[in-house]
Amino acid sequence: MKKISDRAERTATDLSYIKRKGKRTFMEKPLITVIMPCYNSANTIRCAIDSVYAQTLPVSVLVIDDGSKDDLAGALSPYMDRPDFRLLKNETNLGVAKSRMRGVRHAATPYVAFLDADDWWAPEKLRVQYERMEETGAVLSSTARELFDAAGRPVGRVIHLPEIIDARAILRTNHLNCSAVMVKRDVMLEFPMEHDDSHEDYISWIRIIRRYGWALGIDEPYLKYRLSAGGKSRNKLKSARMNFMVYRYCGFSLLRSICCFISYAFWGVKKYYL
Repeated sequence: MKKISDRAERTATDLSYIKRKGKRTFMEKPLITVIMPCYNSANTIRCAIDSVYAQTLPVSVLVIDDGSKDDLAGALSPYMDRPDFRLLKNETNLGVAKSRMRGVRHAATPYVAFLDADDWWAPEKLRVQYERMEETGAVLSSTARELFDAAGRPVGRVIHLPEIIDARAILRTNHLNCSAVMVKRDVMLEFPMEHDDSHEDYISWIRIIRRYGWALGIDEPYLKYRLSAGGKSRNKLKSARMNFMVYRYCGFSLLRSICCFISYAFWGVKKYYL
């Protein structure tokens, strides 16, 4: 990891938290809004939220309930009186892309980070990302991730990523897991997530990197990623079809889409199985 600049060191000191009598006193205005779309996530969401509040710099949490039918209200009750917590309820089921973007629009911080309700973070994740992004000028960053099974047990696998993710690298394979991403809010509004029938986040990452040149990879497994049976990426055939649609939604020709898909298939096998 590169040495943190003087500016980043000052920011980390001045804008973090103050310890008083064993408690943390946070700034009035957080630096990052953590956006958490959820649907029937009552069993896992408290682990996710607790990992956000364990972060070592000022954050706020914005949960978007996309029509849950379980006891989400009960799971969220310990947080409802916190000034750094907010719950938005969609009147109808909007899907994950529109739910995340609703959160981005309601955020009032320069950065947003995404966390799915069944994943969680190591305590230093957001601080490291913030400092490195301030140091390098990156508008988008992601970390490596450690894989866990549906019950939250480690499977002994870490998915790594390169430090610099340019246009060629992001087309080869999607290095950026959404639950590991931090991005400048205005950039996310410029390239919103859409197309829930595809990998909506991947489309945005491709567009952002093509516009801004690169994204920052932090190769430490700060994201703890749960392999849920119902996730989009668990059905490999369905995921492959959606990945091909990503290239088409990005405006690529049929031939270029096929070439990108072949590369995606090769690197996908390498990433998860080799």
